[in-house]
Amino acid sequence: MARPETVKVPRLETERLMLVRPGAQHAALYERFYTDADASASYGGPVTRAQAWSRLAQDIGHWQLRGFGVWVAETKERGEGVGTCGFWQGLDWPRELTWWLSPGARGSGYATEASLAAIGHAYSGFGWPEVQTYMDDSNEAARKLVLRLGGKVIDRIGFPDGKMRDLFTIPEPGKD
Repeated sequence: MARPETVKVPRLETERLMLVRPGAQHAALYERFYTDADASASYGGPVTRAQAWSRLAQDIGHWQLRGFGVWVAETKERGEGVGTCGFWQGLDWPRELTWWLSPGARGSGYATEASLAAIGHAYSGFGWPEVQTYMDDSNEAARKLVLRLGGKVIDRIGFPDGKMRDLFTIPEPGKD
């Protein structure tokens, strides 16, 4: 049986970050984030080390299945992974801009910087006509970031998990 071709994951660069393909070298980053109850509360955590590994495997495989996914954000200065940013689309869910940062990297502007790069690539690299996202109503930090990115609520819809959420559209950077 022929192996499917591997999807090429573009590297994105910002002033302080490199957004790179997730890989096994990021396992410790995923473990630190997903096993931390406070850090991962909005992402279904905390989870076990094995489940954190599975999350990494899902992020790697998502690129192959959908042709898009999340990047790991690494600092240019130290090459240290600080979180992820990119796109996710679970089965029967809308495509979304998503991100998470390690607790020590929060408040640094990394989420905004990485999100702007990912959004810009969605429009110019993937050729998408629209970038959307959503979050639980209780996730105020995510809502604030989306509003800083120029996000606007376009609908309130029901999701496969039974929750209602606002659906946002986010404009192309520099074209609001």
